[in-house]
Amino acid sequence: MVVIEPTPSEKESSRRVNLTPEPKSKPSASSHGGTSAAGDSSVGFGTSSGGEFNAVDDKGDERQHQQQQKEQEQPQSLESASDAESTLKALEEANYAKLEGNRLFRAGQYEEALSQYGLALQVAPDMPSSVEMLSMCHANRALCFLKLGKYEDTIKDCTKALELNPNYVKALLRRGEAHEKLEHFEEAIADLKKVVELDPSDVQARRTIQCLEPLAAEKREKMKQEMIDKLKDMGNSILGRFGMSVDNFKAVQDPNTGSYSVSFQK
Repeated sequence: MVVIEPTPSEKESSRRVNLTPEPKSKPSASSHGGTSAAGDSSVGFGTSSGGEFNAVDDKGDERQHQQQQKEQEQPQSLESASDAESTLKALEEANYAKLEGNRLFRAGQYEEALSQYGLALQVAPDMPSSVEMLSMCHANRALCFLKLGKYEDTIKDCTKALELNPNYVKALLRRGEAHEKLEHFEEAIADLKKVVELDPSDVQARRTIQCLEPLAAEKREKMKQEMIDKLKDMGNSILGRFGMSVDNFKAVQDPNTGSYSVSFQK
């Protein structure tokens, strides 16, 4: 179930929608859930609270509307009235595209939602009141990519959202899940550790880290062995010209000094 906060213009037609605003500075453990792009559960990206992790972010629209009114009322000393009007119009257009993207996401039309979020990112003016909306559009677009199984794109958009809002828990969780899907276990763990740093009470994030750490260690060992095998192949290709191989050379450790010496064996 997608949880989304309506704008003032949507309140009359959306009485049945749950209002669950996301805290700005210290998000709670209920800010995420665990459904992956393919509908299955990841190693541990779920919480006991339900599906807010899979909900597009729509908070701040009423606040943005109030901010627009304030900016419209303030005297324009650095730009002309026409420029100010164009800026506000662009912000309203971006906000509308974002809301349309949310509607399409709720309908399961992820490709169409992507287009609307992209339009919002394109037309939004470069001003402080746009930052929160832009970070949400990046995070919501990342969620669409996650649903479509486009994990690399998910990571890119989450990263952009986090550049605008470094404490954005949902973006961290979505990027962490995408990293897990791509078996980037170290990166997934790093994102979850940031979540725990922001919210030490997030038990699910701690459990997920515990699940991913053995996988990360196994992958490190596998990569190490692959590197050794590549070096052996390279050495054999050179030594083979002289009728030798790396197996002719043995590393022997000195028990007194701990240093190694290489001996040749036929």
